[in-house]
Amino acid sequence: MIVFFGNVHWKKSKTVIKKWAYYVSIITIIAFLSSGFRPFRLEAHDWFNTTVEDQLSYNYPSLNSAEYDNKKVPFTGKFFVAYKEAVAKRESQGQYKLVNTFGYMGKYQFGKSALRAIGIRDFRNFLNSPSLQEKAFEALCAKNKYELREEIARYEGKIVGGVKVTESGILAAAHLGGAGSVKRFFKSNGSRFLRDGYGTSIKTYMRKFGGYETSGIVADSNATVQL
Repeated sequence: MIVFFGNVHWKKSKTVIKKWAYYVSIITIIAFLSSGFRPFRLEAHDWFNTTVEDQLSYNYPSLNSAEYDNKKVPFTGKFFVAYKEAVAKRESQGQYKLVNTFGYMGKYQFGKSALRAIGIRDFRNFLNSPSLQEKAFEALCAKNKYELREEIARYEGKIVGGVKVTESGILAAAHLGGAGSVKRFFKSNGSRFLRDGYGTSIKTYMRKFGGYETSGIVADSNATVQL
């Protein structure tokens, strides 16, 4: 009888060991798989996230505040979002509801004729809609890129009037003074001093906003804002 109970005890111990081994194996497999699907830690890649006034959220590849002209303006490098925010900073300090003394409005200071050209006629709604203003900027860039496609192809990378010409610089100049003014600038080989009502020249914008990434903007003669 003693041997019998000893065998029973040994069999029970063996069963318990097998169960523990099974559970440990399952836990180990789950831990291994979980580590493989663990999301990257943003800080491990020196990226950070910020949300701007219009509630759009962006990731940026630098935590070094010295790389930013204005800590309230969320941009870095030469990405298109950096381009937009740089233009907005110069135009309105990023204020969506600003209307200047000439009647230009919003974050990017649009005139009414430019807004009509991209399908916007409700100016009050435009002034109160950050998302609409962001779409309007991209639509106007697309329209100007089409209007100035020949100038971009001919002059990009060259020095005209003491300024190295880039696509983003041309589009910024067109935003300031219109595509027609940019064409006159190139026809004069950069000698014409074309400027807006406050005295800011097209050449200034072409230089200041040169070298940004605008290849994602598709040239479109019929670019309009989809409401």
